[in-house]
Amino acid sequence: MALKVLSSTPMNASELHGELKKIKERDTELGFRAQKTLDHLEGGGFLEPKKAQELYDKLQKLDVPRLRDVHFHKIVDSLPKTAKDVKVVLQGYQVTVSQESCKKIADTVAEFL
Repeated sequence: MALKVLSSTPMNASELHGELKKIKERDTELGFRAQKTLDHLEGGGFLEPKKAQELYDKLQKLDVPRLRDVHFHKIVDSLPKTAKDVKVVLQGYQVTVSQESCKKIADTVAEFL
């Protein structure tokens, strides 16, 4: 029997960590891949869930043209410190962002570091 995907929404590492912990409490045990993912996320390097949500909200309020939820979540996960780092993070997507917008994004991220 094939599984059917009901919905697909992007999320950042902090949200994923919280969801995996809820699932582990509910089911008492995770599958192999889910457990490996949880182990990686518990290694650290990510923002606290509340701070991650605040940063996500601030990034959305910047109104950068052509950026979508998936881009904002990737920025929250990678926490780029400079405008050049923002360009590198977004390089994997077919999106162009102006240097001025990259600078605004880097400044916003810097508030949370």
